[in-house]
Amino acid sequence: MTKTIVRGACPHDCPDTCALLVTVEDGVATEVKGDPDHPTTAGVLCTKVARYVERTYHPDRLLYPMRRVGKKGEGKFERITWEQALDEIAARLQPIAARDPQGILPYSYCGTMGLVQGEAMAMRFFHTLGASLLDRTVCANAGATGYKYTIGGSIGTDTEQFQDAKLILIWGGNPIASNLHMWMRLQEAKRRGAKLIAIDPYRSLTAEKCHQHIALMPGTDAALALGMMHVLVKENLLDHDYIEKYSFGFAQLKDRVAEWTPERTAQTCGITVDEVVELAREYGRTARAGEPVAIRMNYGLQRVHGGGMAVRTIACLPALVGAWRHAAGGVQLSTSGTFPADKVTLQRPDLLRGKQPRTINMNTIGADLQKDASPAFGPKIEAVIVYNSNPLAIAPDSAQVQRGFARDDLFTVVLEHFQTDTADYADILLPATTQLEHVDAHLAYGHLYMMANNAAISPLGEAKPNTEIFRLIAKRMGFTDPAFDETDDELAAKAFDTRNERAVHFDWSSLKRTGWQKLNMPAAPFAAGGFPTPSGKCEFYSASMLADGLDPLPTYIPNYESVASNPELAENYPLAMISPPARNFLNSTFVNVQSLRATEGEPHLDIHPDDAASRGIADGEMVRIFNDRGAFVARARVTARARAGLVVGLSIWWKKLASDGKNANEVTSQRLTDMGRAPTFYDTLVQVEKAAP
Repeated sequence: MTKTIVRGACPHDCPDTCALLVTVEDGVATEVKGDPDHPTTAGVLCTKVARYVERTYHPDRLLYPMRRVGKKGEGKFERITWEQALDEIAARLQPIAARDPQGILPYSYCGTMGLVQGEAMAMRFFHTLGASLLDRTVCANAGATGYKYTIGGSIGTDTEQFQDAKLILIWGGNPIASNLHMWMRLQEAKRRGAKLIAIDPYRSLTAEKCHQHIALMPGTDAALALGMMHVLVKENLLDHDYIEKYSFGFAQLKDRVAEWTPERTAQTCGITVDEVVELAREYGRTARAGEPVAIRMNYGLQRVHGGGMAVRTIACLPALVGAWRHAAGGVQLSTSGTFPADKVTLQRPDLLRGKQPRTINMNTIGADLQKDASPAFGPKIEAVIVYNSNPLAIAPDSAQVQRGFARDDLFTVVLEHFQTDTADYADILLPATTQLEHVDAHLAYGHLYMMANNAAISPLGEAKPNTEIFRLIAKRMGFTDPAFDETDDELAAKAFDTRNERAVHFDWSSLKRTGWQKLNMPAAPFAAGGFPTPSGKCEFYSASMLADGLDPLPTYIPNYESVASNPELAENYPLAMISPPARNFLNSTFVNVQSLRATEGEPHLDIHPDDAASRGIADGEMVRIFNDRGAFVARARVTARARAGLVVGLSIWWKKLASDGKNANEVTSQRLTDMGRAPTFYDTLVQVEKAAP
């Protein structure tokens, strides 16, 4: 028996980007473990990725090209050869491209976070074709945009420093479920005497284990931050030296936050005045005592109308109290901006050769697939190529998405591991490799290590890497540019720009051997300013925002849908709904892994006892959750973990695996955020009633 250990990296949309050790015996992967030597992974994997072997060898893996033989959505396919699949794809795409290649649309996101298997060869293909571009904003773009206006880029406190903080605000996240290795650091900080405060509408697994939980209403996070600033200013809990040297616009900010008294803040957020005042005092006094104070923001809080502004407002707090002076102080939303990923070299926008295709927002795919050609919209979308995504499950306003993909005249190609909700609507279904079967290079958005993934096993069946699939389609379309001849290793060798001092030591062959290598970054990146903003300072006042038609100062933007902002709508749909990730799923990935789905059970809706009682709903009963956009059913869990006025549907279930064939996105909206053109999943009003038997 031949036994080897192969170094890899977790490809999934999670901040942790774990270093993997894959055991291979006689060509078969038998175990996936976390690398004990990697400082953030520390030998620990989440329950999902610990089952990666089960997922790779799942009996339902797609192993051969398939052609649809039933109606769209029925999921009936016949096996065909790669030659047949490529011939049919080219035959269908070429006439569309001849009319207007913008009639062809890619649809992808972070089914893999790899720089190679994600968009490298795919975008070379779509750029050469001149297809419509895709605005890939479904997850984080509102917050990233707001953070960039304030800090200058997605750079923040190193995860490896958090254990030394003395006060940590976990704002809009549930790291036990979605950022496990940060939670390990936070637990260590707790053991060393730090206080942990969770700010979240829902009493999540994380909130339950913190010293304090502040359960504000969805979409009011900016108001809470403004109220904190009011107290910090009024009680002079400020670092005036840091503000003077390394911030811009304090005088204007001071005038703005004067309006946000604790009373106004508490009323807006649905919390007590004492919670506002004491949170600000704890934050300011701990920093005043010379101790590190840190904020771990996550993306839940920015999935509302004012989500970008909320992140921008919270990101101002560390500069006010000088938290950035400490390696363990400041704020982390994402570390992705620290990495000098060379996406231009990988994706080759020069292959557009002067063409300027339109851009379709992935969050409005439901509406856009149903639009006819017009001068404003451009050509009708006639073909969609889906890879690294499952829009039928994850895109908002799901009924509209389903109508769009059900069009008989829409040609759809799907690259997948399994027959997902989206795959059921494919005309051609192509088998893609998993992370154990291909090469890739990775950055992270929760630590500072460049990562390598080596292929541990040969591709199963006739599965091929995304890169190879797009090379083959390009060749069949007649594309002859040398860009399509580069191997995956050659692409990975260009993943990071070695002209940048942070990655000056990057070498692909070395990284493949070691598996991971830390960027060159100071422990406290903004201890002496040096923010990558236009002013070089933390910008309380942003001229860039003003130029972009936005309020240049932190402010509060109410939800589209809330009792306060839309009382007429709230008469019919009085409950706010959020749909954060279930612990055993990662977006819609892993839902079909039986052991994980068995642990999760079935779709649930957490509802407060008062809201349940007024509707005659008992714990364990099936309920119908609905608004004007649609409805789905779930089993009620009557619990105070959901605050009054809020219901929580942990997601995202494959629709075909739910009892009614629907999921939480039946009721979410295609409206976009204040900035970043991102979705408003958690800006949703619903009504709940007992489900019909």
